[in-house]
Amino acid sequence: MISRHVGLGHWAPAGLQRHRIASASTTVTASRLLRPTIATRIPCARFESTTTTTTTPEDTTGHISAASNESIIWIDNLFPLKLTGLLRAPWQSPDRDVSELLKRFHNSNLGIMDPINMVKRAIPDSLPVKVTEILPRLKDGGAFVKFSHPQGLPAKEIEGTISQRLQDNPIKPFFSPFRGISAGLVKGVPWLEDLHRFPYSRLKVEFVAPNPGEEAVELSQEDLYVIFRKYGKIAEITSQPFDSKVLPKYAYVDFAFVRDAIMARNCLHGFVCPSNLGGGKTGTKLRMSYEQKVKAHNIWNWITNHPRIVIPVLVALLTGITVVVFDPIRSFFVKAHVQRKFRLSNSKLYRWLRRQTSDIFSFRSGHKGEQAGLNAIWSHRKDVIDTIQKWLMETAETFIVIQGPRGSGKKELVLDQALKGRRNVLVIDCKPIIEARGESATIKKMAAQVGYRPIFSWANSMSSMVDLAVQSTTGVKAGFSETLEAQLQKILQTTAEALGEIDISTRTKDDVDASLPVDAWLETHPEKRSVVVIDNFLHKNGEGNTIVYDKIAEWAAALVQSNVAHVIFLTNDSSYSKSLSKSLPDRVFRQVALGDLSPDVAKRFVISHLEGNDEPLQEIESDDGEEKPVAKPKKHNLKGLDQCIGTLGGRLTDLEFLARRLKAGQSPQEAVEEITDQSASEILKMFLLAGKVAADGTGKTWSVEQSWYLVKALSSSEKEGLRYHEVLRSDTFASSTSVSDGEAALEGLTNAELITVKSNNGRPEKITPGKPVYQAAFKKLTEDKVLSAAMDLNVLTELSKVEGKTIEKVENELALLGSLPRQPAQTAGRINYLLAKLETSQRKVEAYEKEMAPLKKTLATEY
Repeated sequence: MISRHVGLGHWAPAGLQRHRIASASTTVTASRLLRPTIATRIPCARFESTTTTTTTPEDTTGHISAASNESIIWIDNLFPLKLTGLLRAPWQSPDRDVSELLKRFHNSNLGIMDPINMVKRAIPDSLPVKVTEILPRLKDGGAFVKFSHPQGLPAKEIEGTISQRLQDNPIKPFFSPFRGISAGLVKGVPWLEDLHRFPYSRLKVEFVAPNPGEEAVELSQEDLYVIFRKYGKIAEITSQPFDSKVLPKYAYVDFAFVRDAIMARNCLHGFVCPSNLGGGKTGTKLRMSYEQKVKAHNIWNWITNHPRIVIPVLVALLTGITVVVFDPIRSFFVKAHVQRKFRLSNSKLYRWLRRQTSDIFSFRSGHKGEQAGLNAIWSHRKDVIDTIQKWLMETAETFIVIQGPRGSGKKELVLDQALKGRRNVLVIDCKPIIEARGESATIKKMAAQVGYRPIFSWANSMSSMVDLAVQSTTGVKAGFSETLEAQLQKILQTTAEALGEIDISTRTKDDVDASLPVDAWLETHPEKRSVVVIDNFLHKNGEGNTIVYDKIAEWAAALVQSNVAHVIFLTNDSSYSKSLSKSLPDRVFRQVALGDLSPDVAKRFVISHLEGNDEPLQEIESDDGEEKPVAKPKKHNLKGLDQCIGTLGGRLTDLEFLARRLKAGQSPQEAVEEITDQSASEILKMFLLAGKVAADGTGKTWSVEQSWYLVKALSSSEKEGLRYHEVLRSDTFASSTSVSDGEAALEGLTNAELITVKSNNGRPEKITPGKPVYQAAFKKLTEDKVLSAAMDLNVLTELSKVEGKTIEKVENELALLGSLPRQPAQTAGRINYLLAKLETSQRKVEAYEKEMAPLKKTLATEY
């Protein structure tokens, strides 16, 4: 019998004591490799004696040696392979785990479930063999069994007998009810390593020389099939690529089951393949190891290799999922926002409690006063309210624009009077949307105005970064990120769909016109349409805000044209027609211009605000000697009220401020003086301090000199105001060194409400103060000698610079003409023109310097 060894030949370490017994007994050893002494009592087939086996540190090769009359057989499927996970713990000893497991098996009453008992049952009693050693291999799920046999009995016959017995009488462990244990003769030299290498269905078979200096032969697939097929079904045999330079040569053998691969490796590792099996003249040694089979991820490979197709498809899928999942939720919240479903004030319980406690909790007298003052205004503007309500009941497209200066009561007029008692009103305030910083904040504010939620505003920045990364790596734009325009379009589109659903929510099949299409039905029922009020339209109308305003205007035009809603714009900007005409170029929208209150209505408002109720009017003598119907004052000093209201004008905010001051005990003159001082301070801070940024947030579109020019000119002008084109052609606007566009400067000052530009037939006609009280504030600023001197000095200095540049240009051109070798006669007219222009500019400079002298003296002597 050929002994099993690796390199060292037949060896037996001195420290390894194996006690072999005669005919009465056989030693069964649970060998401990690389571990301390362990005494194990294992009953063996047909023998009852017990021996102690000691494994010394010298036994560290990891191989099994056998004598000439000894052979090794591998018994498979004794342990479940799932237990190999226990070997991964670095603080535990695998061999000790096996020993302790065997002890538990022995000490328990498992009976046929005992793996050692299954080994005994696998060996027939008729075989004249003596089991000398058992080495359990928990990692491989089996055990090596070493036995001695007579010289005349080949080990191959013993293997066949055991295999036939297991085939006729299968022994199935409790963890494997369908596959019994199997046995195979070990033809090679097993390697009992304790590395973290665990079984797989693929074996890597390396072809090495049996002895140093000899040449190994690469076995063909047919030879490998002949050698390995007996151990189980082979799924695939893969040879090494022909052009591979890797040594030693190898091949992959894939088994259908992991147990078959374990059997083949433990039986054939170290097997020397003879020449008759394709091993060459000197033979070829087979060295095997488990190889984790990498599964072919064809779908994933195709996805990663085709990003130009996959990424757009992925974006489309995500968009579709978003539409299916989130759009109904967002539409629900928009409808709830418009219908005010979740507002406490709309609940029946709240209204009942308010009715029951109205006599207990009375309103403040100040609130009554404010309401009384507003009633005076609404009675004055009753015709405007009736006109708006009539437009909302017409079947035609309703596109209403209400324009008026800030503080004229546009929002209160529409929401509290024209739309009083009307349901389904959506108010969109453009001011917080425009003042939001960044695209994410703008999207969030727009969504909040219409009740659009959930909104993932932060995802826009993240998707932009992902899109940039994908584009830089694959060369194709992913499309994950959406522009601000696209996000606003999505929010407004969802809002439009929600408004359409609200409009037809009361429509039933029993209606007479139930067969009409939705568009036609809404056209015949204007009272069913929702109302969209867009407040502060064109607030801070700069270049960076045009996207928001254009999108809102286009959306409003679509609502009106499809009869989904009535749209009312509230704006302070008098040039609103430029923006709205882009959305409705072929439509004429209805307009209402709200100006300041007349003096009589303003006086009635102040007195009603003070008294808190509408008392009967009494004829009393006013300051000018005329008797006018006014309410009799109570406890308030109203002397000079007519003159004060003439100074303040009819601006609602200024009148409310006046009424509060009068309530505080001030006289009308004191209150107006305080209001005028406050307005003058605002003008000085906003327009006359150098380096001040324009109020519309787009940068400084006017100069300090231009602001002062208008302040000074309007303070001394009559009530008709200044001619628009005359101001535009003045040197301060036409020849400014800092602001070249005079029209842009006037537009910026108009948006900042320093001035008001009034039009006639669509063209700008004249310039008036932005507020009536500004007339007095302008006069107060010009009466300040130091301020007036400083501003006039700045204006004259700029005009001098302008004339200096003119003189420089004229001198350069004259020098050019004088450099000609001959003076043609045709240049005489040009030279005379330049000389006259030079003289005129010089005289202007001298005049400016004369005007500067007293101004400088004033600044040097006055505080």
